[in-house]
Amino acid sequence: MRTIVITGASSGIGAQAARHLARSHPEDRLILIGRNPDRTKRVAAEVGADYFFADYSRLADVRRLAVKLRDTTDRIDVLANNAGGLFNGPSLTQDGFELTFQTNHLAPMLLTHELLPMLQQSRATIVATASMANLMARPDLTDLNGLREFHAFRNYANSKLANILFTQELFARFPELNPVAFHPGVVHTNFSLDTRSLAKYLYKIPLARFYTIDDTEGGKHLTYFITGTPGIMWEPGHYYDGPSRTPGRINKHATAPGFAARHFDLSSDMLDIDWQKN
Repeated sequence: MRTIVITGASSGIGAQAARHLARSHPEDRLILIGRNPDRTKRVAAEVGADYFFADYSRLADVRRLAVKLRDTTDRIDVLANNAGGLFNGPSLTQDGFELTFQTNHLAPMLLTHELLPMLQQSRATIVATASMANLMARPDLTDLNGLREFHAFRNYANSKLANILFTQELFARFPELNPVAFHPGVVHTNFSLDTRSLAKYLYKIPLARFYTIDDTEGGKHLTYFITGTPGIMWEPGHYYDGPSRTPGRINKHATAPGFAARHFDLSSDMLDIDWQKN
């Protein structure tokens, strides 16, 4: 029996992945993490999962979540860092970071750090829900928050590139882990509706059905990486296009020598965490 933790599981592809797993792997223990209590409890009851609540706009919530997970399970075999969003702004969290960047990158990085010994013990799979939007990222290592010239969708793209960079560097530093990032497809969801960016309107026009997929399909792609055998079905430290199961196209910064390491270190400094003292 494996223990699988899925964040962003109260709706969307996280909830659908939980449903797929409950049907295909009923022997596994599912732990669902969501921000909305009612929706999270409803999905957990449907699939017979345990659950916790966490709001990624508050890093204290992430730290409390890690404590609860350590206290209630002795192992984690899969951590699916799936929670995320695209928000209007610029909006700063109470932690002082731009909301999209914190929710999509800093919070899952912090959760991974806080669970690191447990993840190392089980040689865990760590799945990051990234996006082909990473191709439109314009990261500035002197302004990771993206506040100097803020644009909602660009910050989203930067955060999705950050997911890929984190996956690469996590594997480089901790080869006993099995991190992987993937693009789930362009999922027709409500996550972008808190913004005035172009993305909101691209999802709402009638033609959207021709270039988007539904949550069920996106959930299948997430399930593939959750259940896949590292080194056979996919290679750790890499980024994939979920629908085709092939290596995904990545921003040039993801291949620039030393860029992932520098991004990792700067993000860790923002969070005030030391990976060697965990």
